[in-house]
Amino acid sequence: MTTIQANGIDIAYDGFGNSEAQAVLLISGLGTQMIRWSETFCQLLAEQGYRVIRFDNRDAGLSTHFHSASMPDFAAIADAVSRGETPNVPYTLFDMAKDAVGLLDALQIRQAHVVGRSMGGMVAQLVASAHAERVLSLVSMMSSTGNRDLPQASPAVMAAMTAPAPHPLTDEPGYLAHCVAIAQAIAGRGYPFDESAQRNQALAEVKRAYNPSGFWRQIAAIAATGDLRPRLAKIRAPTLVLHGSDAPLV
Repeated sequence: MTTIQANGIDIAYDGFGNSEAQAVLLISGLGTQMIRWSETFCQLLAEQGYRVIRFDNRDAGLSTHFHSASMPDFAAIADAVSRGETPNVPYTLFDMAKDAVGLLDALQIRQAHVVGRSMGGMVAQLVASAHAERVLSLVSMMSSTGNRDLPQASPAVMAAMTAPAPHPLTDEPGYLAHCVAIAQAIAGRGYPFDESAQRNQALAEVKRAYNPSGFWRQIAAIAATGDLRPRLAKIRAPTLVLHGSDAPLV
């Protein structure tokens, strides 16, 4: 893992494969760290002849945290968006898209295949729409355009995601159970749920970095950014959208 300055913040990233090969940029989802893109997955892509870059979004993992910002006022954000005004938030998905492009700049990567999942898919869409010349292809996984008319998260998912989380230093088993409950709530029914793998993933992340307030600031960034559809017509890259018919979150 290496940290580099990009778009005015520190971004933690990992690289795999030949540095001269075409790049694949992997953008993580809400509140998650780059290690969700497993080393095994990254190595498989590298073995196919790609240079693979995974990184921590701002306010996650080992990239810059925005602890000095107050907790988001979601009622005020919704009111501002409804009136077509810019909400008062520490950052939006537009800033996170600039982070991704800034990382490419810092690594002197002219073009990349851009892959994002969940919130990262929204960031990837913005990268592809605002920086078409930088994007060789776009993959948006289990993500959204921000269209509020689309089906919303199920009540069970919302209950799991907004339930108070025990602190991992005082109640590690309770914290891990909380993380597993969220993972199970958002999992589809097409594959067996691997509770052990989810527990190990949560443990690896919390031992690497713990920033629960960043989760809420990233939600605020999504809410403040709003509907992406007016910008998506600018996407020129070949695009693959991966989404499950049984997805209960987005």
